[in-house]
Amino acid sequence: MKKTKRKYFGTDGIRGRVGEFPITPEFVLKLGWAAGNVLCSQNNCGKILIGKDTRVSGYMFESALEAGLSAAGVNTCLLGPVPTPAVAFLTRDLRAQMGIVISASHNPYYDNGIKFFSANGQKLPDEVELQIEQKIDADKLIISEKHIGKVTRIDDAAIRYIEYCKNIFPAELSLQGLKVVIDCANGASYYVGPQVFSELGAKVLAIGSNPDGFNINECCGATDLEKLRKIVLEEKADLGIALDGDGDRLMMVDHKGEVVNGDEIIFIIAKHLHEQGKLSGGVVGTSMSNFGLEKALKEMKIEFVRSKVGDRYVMEELLNRGWLFGGESSGHIIYLNASTTGDGIVSALLVLTVMMVTEKSLYELKNHMQRLPQKLINVQVTDKAYLDTEAIKLAQKAAEQKLKDQGRILLRPSGTEPVIRVMVEGQDEKLIAEIATELAEVVSATHQS
Repeated sequence: MKKTKRKYFGTDGIRGRVGEFPITPEFVLKLGWAAGNVLCSQNNCGKILIGKDTRVSGYMFESALEAGLSAAGVNTCLLGPVPTPAVAFLTRDLRAQMGIVISASHNPYYDNGIKFFSANGQKLPDEVELQIEQKIDADKLIISEKHIGKVTRIDDAAIRYIEYCKNIFPAELSLQGLKVVIDCANGASYYVGPQVFSELGAKVLAIGSNPDGFNINECCGATDLEKLRKIVLEEKADLGIALDGDGDRLMMVDHKGEVVNGDEIIFIIAKHLHEQGKLSGGVVGTSMSNFGLEKALKEMKIEFVRSKVGDRYVMEELLNRGWLFGGESSGHIIYLNASTTGDGIVSALLVLTVMMVTEKSLYELKNHMQRLPQKLINVQVTDKAYLDTEAIKLAQKAAEQKLKDQGRILLRPSGTEPVIRVMVEGQDEKLIAEIATELAEVVSATHQS
């Protein structure tokens, strides 16, 4: 059945530039009111949690959401700055009816967004998002003086999440003697991230842990690993952990300063789960997952399937197949026995568990998978529909003939940024760079014409 096109919600909630529709205080207030009314229309007016990252605009949108929900008669609990997966966990743990996150994930401070979690800590079903959209468009904001919700603050939200993360790590193991550098991206994990690993025994050096409202994801975190690589080498650390602004994705650096990306992290965890008899099914990747991951898993007789890009689609595939584990090259990794959404800290703890059990370094573990060279170029666009033009289709066909059967090409619009991603993968690093550059130039030229 064809899905109804959503007006405001994308694959990862609602996002945009602060002050531009739909991310305005007026819209966010109406959004809170609409979400509260939809919740109450289902005969269940329980509490809703609101968490946020460290963007300066988060204060403004938190107040707007709080006001809208109160106007709908819903009681609201404020969590303060906590990672996105913390909101998912606390929604379940505190028996809330819904969790809301104010964040634009890995984007710059001047972007922001709203993401919803259902009572089970998973993304809202499409039909509920559509009900909220219809309420926004169809009705005027009406307030009943007899039904105004109250607002409270949960002061121990961060501590609850820290304990939850620590319980993921086996009680019989310790990180004693391990030196870890953690880059918190000046985001939502700035406090909880270092605490988790230090309380488990590691010697922790934290960077990107001084948010000022404007420096989130700025030259730090999972999208920019240069500073982390440098400090891991300077400090002779055992590894580096990089989280993004809202803490739901993970990238790592080994003791030699080599980047360990999402595909390699997925491989390390999947291999261990398989050997322990805990994988329960196969692994879900995406169209962007490196072919080296697929090849390595198949050599172990682990089934591998690809979903569309986006942790929402990875989750859908996992639930449809009854599997437990999957993720993206970007570091969104989901293990349903531990979390209901991507969680950077939990994913790092799963990798550290493998290191402690096998007594192998991150460098040794990741080298069991050979990643194929991959070139990714992001082309800035204002209209992603240009991807369907004849000129781009012809250029892609010519590129595929040039690559022959020695790799693959993927052109896709980003779900979160105004870019078209041009990805070429193959054995010959020089050739794939050449093809990617040529394709990117065609996409850019077509867009500008």
